[in-house]
Amino acid sequence: MKQLIFLLFCLPFLSLAQDDLLNEIDTEATDNYATATFKGLKIVNFESTKLVADKEFTFVVAHRFGSLKNGLDTFFGLDDAVTRLNFIYGLSDAINISVSRSSFQKIYESALKYRLTQQQDNGFPFTIVGYNSILINTALDKANYPKLEFKDRLGYTAQLLIARKVSTNLSFELAPTLFHDNFVLDNNQDNTQFALGMGTRYKLGKRWSLNADYGWHLNRSSTSPFKNPLSIGIDLETGGHVFQMHFTNAQAMNTNGFLGQATGDWSDGDIYFGFNLSRRF
Repeated sequence: MKQLIFLLFCLPFLSLAQDDLLNEIDTEATDNYATATFKGLKIVNFESTKLVADKEFTFVVAHRFGSLKNGLDTFFGLDDAVTRLNFIYGLSDAINISVSRSSFQKIYESALKYRLTQQQDNGFPFTIVGYNSILINTALDKANYPKLEFKDRLGYTAQLLIARKVSTNLSFELAPTLFHDNFVLDNNQDNTQFALGMGTRYKLGKRWSLNADYGWHLNRSSTSPFKNPLSIGIDLETGGHVFQMHFTNAQAMNTNGFLGQATGDWSDGDIYFGFNLSRRF
């Protein structure tokens, strides 16, 4: 089983074979490929099928504040914010690499994102992008877990992002996901977990869109305290960056975290305000 999981994560790495955002028109390109299916590199929490262009560098700052449910005690979550810094580079128009650091569990992560095919007018109906990552959870304390080894800090993600631009205004995405954590908090939870992500974008105006995504966990333990992540937000395009503002029930921002450890509950107002801000160089 370990060899199979290793192979799943390594295969995409072995297959390694924007203009200004405001200039990206929401129509078909002259070569009949769909463009601007999503304007942000993420829908909200889930990766979108958008990639950074060849030789381009993008810096993404993401915040998730604490729960709004705590009110003025934490200044509506401001006192409990977590931050993720992500550095993304385009090896080509179809291949991106990234490294990030999140204050949530002090996670360091490296990822590869690569386009496999692109939606084409009167041709293939979907854009398909692969996404693989490996993370290190540095917050695990050996004082609390005396038998802790370095391998226990590791986690992995493998995703296929399958998107279709239905019209100028509307796009959808499905994201079948396998993620694996060598250490899980719930002893009844399988280390290898499966989920199906769903996301959409609806264009409200030249620079505005309404975005939403949801993660359906497929083998969550019956004793798990965690929830499926649901996120809703607004994208605003300005000059050289996209500003995404949203509400979500997941404070973690890496895939293993928001799919496996979302603690908030929309039904009782236990949600987090957050934003993603990307800047191209």
